[in-house]
Amino acid sequence: MAKFIFITGGVVSSLGKGIASASIGALMESHGYRISMMKLDPYINVDPGTMNPFQHGEVYVTADGAETDLDLGHYERFTNAKITRANNTTSGQIYFSVIQKEREGKYLGKTIQVVPHITDEIKSRIMALAKKVDIVISEIGGTVGDIESLPFLEAIRQLRFEHNGQDTVFIHLTLVPFIKAAGELKTKPTQHSVASLREIGIQPQILLCRTEKPLSLEMKEKVALFCNVRKQAVIEAIDTSFIYEIPLIYHRQNLDRIILENINLPCHPHPDLEKWYSIVNILHTAEEKVKIGVVGKYIKLQDSYKSIYEALVHGAIANRCRVEFSRIDSEDIEKEGADKFLGDVDGVILPGGFGIRGVEGMIGAIRYCREKRIPFLGICLGLQCSVIEFARNVCGLHRANSTEFDAETEDPVICLLDEQKNITKLGGTMRLGCYPCMIEPKSIAYRAYRKKKIFERHRHRWEFNLKYLDLMEKYGMKFSGFSPDRKLVEIIELKNHPFFIATQFHPEFQSKPFDCHPLFSSFILASLRRKRQE
Repeated sequence: MAKFIFITGGVVSSLGKGIASASIGALMESHGYRISMMKLDPYINVDPGTMNPFQHGEVYVTADGAETDLDLGHYERFTNAKITRANNTTSGQIYFSVIQKEREGKYLGKTIQVVPHITDEIKSRIMALAKKVDIVISEIGGTVGDIESLPFLEAIRQLRFEHNGQDTVFIHLTLVPFIKAAGELKTKPTQHSVASLREIGIQPQILLCRTEKPLSLEMKEKVALFCNVRKQAVIEAIDTSFIYEIPLIYHRQNLDRIILENINLPCHPHPDLEKWYSIVNILHTAEEKVKIGVVGKYIKLQDSYKSIYEALVHGAIANRCRVEFSRIDSEDIEKEGADKFLGDVDGVILPGGFGIRGVEGMIGAIRYCREKRIPFLGICLGLQCSVIEFARNVCGLHRANSTEFDAETEDPVICLLDEQKNITKLGGTMRLGCYPCMIEPKSIAYRAYRKKKIFERHRHRWEFNLKYLDLMEKYGMKFSGFSPDRKLVEIIELKNHPFFIATQFHPEFQSKPFDCHPLFSSFILASLRRKRQE
């Protein structure tokens, strides 16, 4: 029978429950346990696929094509857990499923209620993950006190009641704010947050106290007394420059041992954390630095490109250097030109997005990288804008465009496939999930991957128009990646450029800190070489 770890959050949002959960997952794996991880999101949307990136942040795509919360990216980066659509559940999915069953008569005419029908549906999804693992780690989205999260909290309360108390543990992540005027940390918000949990029948056994200053022994004793937890189980979750240090910070405070004691599982005398020590050592000691310009539409919210930033950090780790980000709004390039923003960078990455806003700035940035021979990596929209820029400024198709931005363009170098033209329901209808790609020899892509066939994750509707392939090849574009039937272009490159590559897929979703995606490690290496030549 699997054990269950439930992680809740209090006081304020954005405390880092996802990274805390992923770090706990990493620690459980270091003791030899098989884990699964789950994000329970209270919002009514069925999934985040149609949500504004400025509100929700990045949409993370699983191998089986689910559009999910960005925290699932942390789960895959930190652990070996196999993450699928089953690992992210929203209120929208739960209510949708229950209503469908009611319409089909599966409840035999009963009155449908939050308890037991909604809570039973939640519990069934948690239990479905428990069949082939030792531990299921479930993160409850939102903040304790939110009305939307109450059914999820009630469901996990019931799970503990229904199972042996030694099969479950509740961990509460809370804030201990530093009041600058008073010059001290305050525990009252944590006390109130735990009190709110206890009112609905949940007593956390462990507290993770997010803080910017170290907690004194006296303060830990105070929190333990008022929150009814052991002093040793008050864990300091202090701010750190590198998120990959967090598993080690928790381990030094014996969090992994305290969790395993609570769920009655043995601790390994020497947990396997060597890879974590190794990457943290590189992060702290690397002297060489590379500056990467990230040109995007959603730059103002860092979470919009979470996996991009992390994959670039992984690329730096792989090359034993540090990465500095220059975050550039593509609309600013439209207004003031690329030279002002890209003149001092060592490489440029252009991530995905939708809609026409800021696209001309992206095209300007790509032209600058092509002409100035700056290492460039384009992803999804980055490929599409690269094709448009090349068609306009090299091939002479001055009005070339994507039909996403101009439905009447004379030269639709990027267009919809026939099966996408009549789509009316936007959610979950793009090209989503993992697809094969065949790589051409003697290419940047082949030198990076060192294999002919790869599998990468997609999230897009528009594709390269094969009508223009011969023309663009004639002028120096190399098409180095295709679908197995060669009907879809997956990777483009420029022949006479030190490093210019763009992909229709999202390689950032398969990068890990100790196993960097080859395109990101190659991109950072190319940027380093340019820096060294200056």
